[in-house]
Amino acid sequence: MTTPTATEGNRTDWLADRALRGLIGTLMRLPYETRIPMMGTALRRAIGPLTGYRKRAEENLALIYPDMGVSDRRKLAGVCCDNFGRTIIENYSWQEFGRKLQDTKATGTGMEALSEAVQSQRPVIFVTAHFGNHEAPRQVLSAMGHTIGGLYRPMQNAYFNDHYAKTMTSWGGPVFEQGRRGTMGFVRHLRGGGLGTLLYDVSAPGVRLPFLGRPARTSLSAAEIALKLDAIVIPYFGIRQSDGLSFQVEVEAPIQPASPQDMLLEMNARLEAQIARNPAQWFWVHRRWK
Repeated sequence: MTTPTATEGNRTDWLADRALRGLIGTLMRLPYETRIPMMGTALRRAIGPLTGYRKRAEENLALIYPDMGVSDRRKLAGVCCDNFGRTIIENYSWQEFGRKLQDTKATGTGMEALSEAVQSQRPVIFVTAHFGNHEAPRQVLSAMGHTIGGLYRPMQNAYFNDHYAKTMTSWGGPVFEQGRRGTMGFVRHLRGGGLGTLLYDVSAPGVRLPFLGRPARTSLSAAEIALKLDAIVIPYFGIRQSDGLSFQVEVEAPIQPASPQDMLLEMNARLEAQIARNPAQWFWVHRRWK
């Protein structure tokens, strides 16, 4: 696996990374139950407004929910930034995060399909989204004895990506950066019955498919890889609970094989259903509708 070097960023990226490194380093000295809500508060009250994350979230909410009042959009965007901050520091705290999840059970109709696939050595692609904490299901299933690799898209800020990538690669199965080389490594990991995960809810080269009622650029790679390898595609989600620290892990029924576009439409529908139940847990800060 490769990660971008810091020289690929600009001075603004460098300054932003220095500030985040300082904040993360400070919070990592605090007890787990203190640092998680504090990082959420920092994103909600300071970093989110200063970086434009909250504004972008409000703009996306206005696009999708035009009848929602301004005050409701601002409140929802604030809770979204809080979840974003908690997710970041949880993933830096991956060892403690894993211990926090040790009593969490993965539930859902997809668990039986997963067991059957593992027994028959059929590849499994878990698909998920920037919702709740997308690493919670991998943590829980890894604790059950599954080795789950990953394919990830590096962050635009190369300086921050240099250290954030380690939160994914320091545990679990092999994790590969998106690109020709990384995708080949991911496919090799899946062949012969491997398990892997990827996120499909960011704007990426592909086709425009409806998501939350608006056309959004969508990569078909998850479905294309699955069809090529005869892999089973299982959506899973880590849903943050009301205490802000614990999670419910839902493993859903597999996506039925079809054309890549139809499979992605079903994946979008699964995520839309999760957003309808917990709208603030999706990362509205992303530029999903470019």
